Amino acid sequence: MSTHHTKSGHMGREHASRSDVAMAELLELDAEVLKPYLAELTGWIAALANPAPQRIMDVGSGPGTGTLALAEQFPSASLTAADISPQMLHRLQKQAAARGVAGRVRTLEANLDEPWPLPAQPYDLMWAAAFLHHLSDPVRTLAQAYGQLRPGGLLAVSEMDFFPRFLPPDAGVGRPSLEARLHAVTNTQPPHEWTQTLTDAGFTVEARRPFEIRLTASQAGPALGRYAHICLAKLCSHAADALDADDLAALDALLDQNHPLGITRRGDLSVRTTRTTWIARRP
Repeated sequence: MSTHHTKSGHMGREHASRSDVAMAELLELDAEVLKPYLAELTGWIAALANPAPQRIMDVGSGPGTGTLALAEQFPSASLTAADISPQMLHRLQKQAAARGVAGRVRTLEANLDEPWPLPAQPYDLMWAAAFLHHLSDPVRTLAQAYGQLRPGGLLAVSEMDFFPRFLPPDAGVGRPSLEARLHAVTNTQPPHEWTQTLTDAGFTVEARRPFEIRLTASQAGPALGRYAHICLAKLCSHAADALDADDLAALDALLDQNHPLGITRRGDLSVRTTRTTWIARRP
């Protein structure tokens, strides 16, 4: 996921830095909690990418959660992570060093809405996760990706349908189905669909696969509470004028880390969401 922000003036840079740190934490928690899904996704890509890719680009990498998942799946590959945010790329470099893959990962600070630097050699695989919808002209950017892939190379594009759901139908706070009402008033955009856009950029779309993610608390691991809290708080920030006072009060209680039924203190959380991946090949 790329980060888009102003760089004009001290306050703009300061705001961008704070925003990047918050987004990086969310993305890193997302990867930690959804590790079983990431392993399944990269394993599926590995089955389609034959021979195994040796040169990989993570397009709009953010803090590099996809880069690191691909580095684990393809242990002989070299990887380039491209993003507009130096803060995101710095976090990636630290994580790559901590995992012992720094020698295989390079970073590229670039505005991917603009022309990219040409690589020394074409890539075998490109990955763009929750990124294309940020672009002003996705077809133009995909055309650049097409030009930097070798013939026969693959592009994997992933999108989330919306924020995950975490709570049981009756959360014990407020009226039942609170989370469903929160999603109903905040999930107002149609799902992203990239099949035709990829075709327009010259790719042959070989697969489109929705991943239905259903993880229990034990499968998701100890980061689940923090991840759920951040996601719920982000949705609540957009729902103040759309929910009634009772629902808003119930959400405040759930976000209160001292409340006995607060989101970070619960043992009944799970993760339910859908993410879709398109696999496209350069002919």
